[in-house]
Amino acid sequence: MAETEAALRTLAHNVRAARTRAGLSLDELGRRARVSKGALVGLEKAQGNPNLATLVRLADTLGLPVSALMEGPAEERVRVVTAGSVAPLWTGAQGGEARLMLTTPGPAPVEVWRWRLEPGEEYPSHPHQAGVVETVSVTSGRMTLIVDGAEHTVEAGQTAAFDGDAPHAYRGAGTGTCHLVMTVHLPPGPASTA
Repeated sequence: MAETEAALRTLAHNVRAARTRAGLSLDELGRRARVSKGALVGLEKAQGNPNLATLVRLADTLGLPVSALMEGPAEERVRVVTAGSVAPLWTGAQGGEARLMLTTPGPAPVEVWRWRLEPGEEYPSHPHQAGVVETVSVTSGRMTLIVDGAEHTVEAGQTAAFDGDAPHAYRGAGTGTCHLVMTVHLPPGPASTA
């Protein structure tokens, strides 16, 4: 429980700081990110439990990687992260999950995610800001990647890349669990260095 409270405090601090740096009021950030002012007030007070879609919309609106909203300052030169030490940001109805493992530092950060999708389980993603490129590398099983309405099968040992500013979704396919590593390559810009 203490870890969850600490994570919420870090998230609250980071959202408030990013909003202030961007010169946005709660009303304006809420309008741009399509998040209610009440939810933002609660989030900035370290209350509530924002879902992945909300975090993605806030991060995109603020021009930041999702992890910039969730992580405290880097403590070591080399970070080794185990999946068990990172809470899922999305949990599917059949047990699938998505964990944001880490984000590389620098002017064009890369988010590294671990996903597990059960057959038929789907996560529709919010389109990202222009310039975002995603890759999905399936390590076991099979998935259907849906980009702008077109379906693409990606099997174990295959990697797909696409522009993330189009509507997209990930769906477990086949008869077994699909495991994949997803990267989100963010464009360089002044907001990503904050």
